[in-house]
Amino acid sequence: MAGPLTGLTVLDLSRVLAGPWATQILGDLGADVIKVERPGGGDDTRGWGPPSVVHDDGEETAAYYLCANRSKRSVALDLGSAEGQRTARRLAARADVVVENFKAGTAAKWGLDYASLAAEHPGLVYCSITGFGQTGPNRDKPGYDFMIQGMAGLMSVTGSPDSGPVRAGVAVADITTGLYATIAILAALRHRDATGQGQHIDMALFDTQLACLANQAQNYLVSGRSPELMGNTHPNIVPYQDFPTLDGRLIVAVGNDAQFARFAALLGRDDWAGDRRFARNADRVANRETLVPLIARAMAGETTGHWRALLDGAGIPNGPVNSIADALGEDQVAARGLRVALPDAAGRLVETLAQPMRFSATPPDYRRAPPRLGADTEAVLKALDADAPGS
Repeated sequence: MAGPLTGLTVLDLSRVLAGPWATQILGDLGADVIKVERPGGGDDTRGWGPPSVVHDDGEETAAYYLCANRSKRSVALDLGSAEGQRTARRLAARADVVVENFKAGTAAKWGLDYASLAAEHPGLVYCSITGFGQTGPNRDKPGYDFMIQGMAGLMSVTGSPDSGPVRAGVAVADITTGLYATIAILAALRHRDATGQGQHIDMALFDTQLACLANQAQNYLVSGRSPELMGNTHPNIVPYQDFPTLDGRLIVAVGNDAQFARFAALLGRDDWAGDRRFARNADRVANRETLVPLIARAMAGETTGHWRALLDGAGIPNGPVNSIADALGEDQVAARGLRVALPDAAGRLVETLAQPMRFSATPPDYRRAPPRLGADTEAVLKALDADAPGS
């Protein structure tokens, strides 16, 4: 069944992660995504390995590229040349959406900015993704995920006092910017469909990461105190962390006072539910230094499996700290179809992660494995010429 965005054309001029993440979502939902890459090397992430897939001709494609470029066609164009720019403009004239992540001012130099394209294509939805946006004192600075996690405050609350600030293990600033960009594009398409007018969307990694500080930023805005490094504990909920067991570690996430009462009973401490120090969450937060060691001592004498069975039976959220291999091996992954294998041009299956969205009528449409560089140049340009006036 065709995806919900079938019939839309997206010109993807982006590279690395935030832009490609957004366009992969659009492609999985049915849009025809034409990814423009520089000849000879392509998207930077094609070489961000190992690990890499080694093709029959010896060429390698890094796993990093594979994670964000499914459901696209690859066209090799030199956008630094006049001919490449003309071809890109012709492709943009037939697109509903353009996504780019050039440094501020680069697209205008090539005649590929929103103002230039919208003059002839007023319905165009155009999304720019940069580190700091199109305005402000940092607009000309490059922005990579790691530095954005630091500048936007995420690293100040990630890690422990012993470890110091730590970046998240995946590029969360890039990924969340890609998600917000997708939301913005879909909203702009809704506006376009209602009014006939497109618009320019200005997305910045810094803006997105700051917005995603969520309760941590709100804690500061309310209290005037910056949150500090707390390791695997939570600033507003106790107990909400991992605890050592006889054979590993188990995360316990007690979200309300009723859950805590049941949890205390499992530990043989029914009295905690009526203890003024622990009865309410606010009390537990204030007395965490007393309560947490007591919980840790109680849990250390039994296995992870023992506690999981008891906690599951009592409806108390819990889970192990899985490796990625263990996470991908969970029964839930198979049940939800969260791994997708697609044949590449040579017939080799390329396995990627599925979209987490579930539709009752128009599910994601995984049509293409991540493409080889320039694999679709001839077909796309031939179709472009065939559509030209007078052809």
